[in-house]
Amino acid sequence: MSNSKFIAIAGNMGVGKTTLTRLLNERFGWETYYEPQAKNPYLEDFYKDMQRWAYHSQVFFLTERFKDHLAIQRKTSTCIQDRSIYEDAEIFAQNLYLREFMPERDYHSYRSIYEAMVQSLKRPDIVVYLKASTWTLISRIRKRGRDYEKGVDREYLAQLNIGYESWIKKISNSWNVLIVDTDNFDMYEDLHWMDGILEEIGNRVQAG
Repeated sequence: MSNSKFIAIAGNMGVGKTTLTRLLNERFGWETYYEPQAKNPYLEDFYKDMQRWAYHSQVFFLTERFKDHLAIQRKTSTCIQDRSIYEDAEIFAQNLYLREFMPERDYHSYRSIYEAMVQSLKRPDIVVYLKASTWTLISRIRKRGRDYEKGVDREYLAQLNIGYESWIKKISNSWNVLIVDTDNFDMYEDLHWMDGILEEIGNRVQAG
């Protein structure tokens, strides 16, 4: 019987998911599946014209995340995924639809694909939700300086935060969720705090 675990690192843009994923890999040697941003051929166009490219970009992310999720399910070692397929659908695509960036026809098509996909998926053993205020996210996004993120506005991030809070509240009763408030900490500088987070995740994995 395999003791492998599936850890999903959840959270808004700029909150530190990729950094935490890398640190967990360095500490425990767990296999990593990073967010496929660099490969998305629609992403730069999406940030320039969300309404035109929302569906294309979201379907790309959904497909890539689905393939990674299936790969993780086949593994016999513990794996970490930098953002999950659930976030793509329950937060990002839904937010685009609510803001009228994704037409209703496209959104229903997207949801139909998503709902068919998740029937074959095993949910993560642990969801680590990194949270931060909108202003903290804006500061971190500016600091990392990705060209395609320059057009991201405060309202978009704020509504994504609302979506995350709603989703986390919905799953917390039945999923193993660890919430980490990152507003007052720096993953690179607050080493004692970061060490505590890594140990907590490690303990949860060991506890099963």
